Amino acid sequence: MRTLVLVDIQNDFLPGGALAVPRGDEVIPVGNGLQPAFDLVVATQDWHPAGHGSFASTRPGRRAGEVAELAGLPQVLWPDHCVQGTRGAEFVSALQMNRVEAIFRKGTDPAIDSYSGFFDNGHRKSTGLGDYLKGRGAREVYVLGLATDYCVKFTALDARKLGFRTFLVADGSRGVELRPGDVARAMQELREAGVTIVQSAQVR
Repeated sequence: MRTLVLVDIQNDFLPGGALAVPRGDEVIPVGNGLQPAFDLVVATQDWHPAGHGSFASTRPGRRAGEVAELAGLPQVLWPDHCVQGTRGAEFVSALQMNRVEAIFRKGTDPAIDSYSGFFDNGHRKSTGLGDYLKGRGAREVYVLGLATDYCVKFTALDARKLGFRTFLVADGSRGVELRPGDVARAMQELREAGVTIVQSAQVR
C-alpha cells in the first residue's frame, strides 16, 4: 500500500504567516493533485500550546533563528506559530482534505519540539503515525509539505528508519533556509539515508 503524508500545510507556514516558508503556497496544488494516486492519505499538524519552549518569545533577550537548548537538545528558536486553536494552526483552506483519513498532531508537549510526524525530536514519544501506517499495511511512504529542511526532512528520515520505502516529493516541498544551502544539505542527508527524491510527475 502506498501512503502520502502531507506535512504541516498550515496557515502559519504560508506567505503572510507567522513562520512563513518562502513560496510555501506552491506545495498546495502538488499535494492536491497527487492525492488520487494513493491508497492512503494522512496529514501532520504542528499543534503547539501557547508558550511552547521552542518559541523565542519564551526566552528573554533571544531572537528567532538563534539556537538555544530544549529538553537537552539544540533548539532553533522560532516565532510563535501554530498555536493550538488559532487560525495559524489551521490547515490551508485550499488544501483538499476529503481524502485525508487521519491527522497526527505534533509539538504538543511544551518541553520538547517535534519536527517529525512520527516522533518528538528526542524520539521519546511517538505520535502514533508509525503504528497506524503499519496497521494499515503501508509499505511505501511519500512525503511532501513544509518545510523541506525541517519537518519534511525529519518525517522522511523517520519513515525510512521505521522500514518504509520512503520518497520525498521535491516539487511538493519548500524550505525555510535559515542558512543558505540548508535545503540542498537536507536533500543530501535524505539520499544518504536511503530516501528516494522524486518529482510529482514521476508518481503514477
